[in-house]
Amino acid sequence: MDNSLYLILLVIVVGVLVYFFVIKRTPDEKKTTDAKPAHPGSTGLQLQAYERMALLVDRITLPNLINRTPHTGLSARDMAHVLTRSIRDEFDYNITQQIYITPETWNAVKNLKEKNLLIINQVTSVMPQEATGLDLSKALLEFIMNDPKNNQHELVSEALGYEAKRLL
Repeated sequence: MDNSLYLILLVIVVGVLVYFFVIKRTPDEKKTTDAKPAHPGSTGLQLQAYERMALLVDRITLPNLINRTPHTGLSARDMAHVLTRSIRDEFDYNITQQIYITPETWNAVKNLKEKNLLIINQVTSVMPQEATGLDLSKALLEFIMNDPKNNQHELVSEALGYEAKRLL
């Protein structure tokens, strides 16, 4: 299967899953999966977890990640390594927050991470061997700008905000 077709299918599937499991749940489904405090006073911890997840989503959104990552003197392959390492490090740093948020929201965050890693790897794989980190950054931003379905980070951010507001 063509890589771009695979990526498009992946984005569609993730978008549909986020929509149905996070945004469009019936009231009965919400009762079983709502983020309810396990103990009195734990709402603060849950709100902090949603804040950290919102920050994580913002930090691993590709344009923001590219803007924070210096590309001077790096090859495209080295830049891809730095970007993927940054995403994994950010995610690993926040992995414990999953115990405070709903499983559906956590899965949406994980899917965003995996989608971004896939995009980086696929764009890097079609770059010429002599491509620079700046070339890769431009190619990634161009890919993102030309993909009308590339709003998964917005959907995940909205889901996190929705879940956090339910705790208030």
